[in-house]
Amino acid sequence: MPIGIHNLKPAKGSKHRRKRVGRGIGSGHGKTSGRGHKGNKARGQVNPNFEGGQTPLHRRLPQLKGFKPVNKKVYALVNLRTLEENFEASAEITAEALIAKGIIRNLHDGLKVLGDGEVSKKLIVRAHKFSQSAQEKLQAAGGTVEVLPIERKKKN
Repeated sequence: MPIGIHNLKPAKGSKHRRKRVGRGIGSGHGKTSGRGHKGNKARGQVNPNFEGGQTPLHRRLPQLKGFKPVNKKVYALVNLRTLEENFEASAEITAEALIAKGIIRNLHDGLKVLGDGEVSKKLIVRAHKFSQSAQEKLQAAGGTVEVLPIERKKKN
């Protein structure tokens, strides 16, 4: 037999006849139509979440307490100890300078300076937030503290 597009056939056993249920006793799928006798599965659809009487998953799992705030601000944190070690006296410290030196990776919603450590140098620090102790220590060392406005992210 010549091979050609005009005599292509599906592979043997790859095609099956459709199961025609409820077509009489002789079909083998008559009367109950392959659904067995009585019960929920014979009468209608079973809830996909139903686990046969076992306590369902959504009731086995613990309820989570609390909530996640929608407008939570995440700040890039840096301590005074880090500024003291990495910058010279009268250096101007900004978020860009910290990223350039590899002290912080991402600015997130802003830069916050925390008061862990001591400052002996006069530093000019520009950040979005300062802890009260950090602000006092920087000003006591003769440095200046400049609070930058927090930019709101626009929703697309």
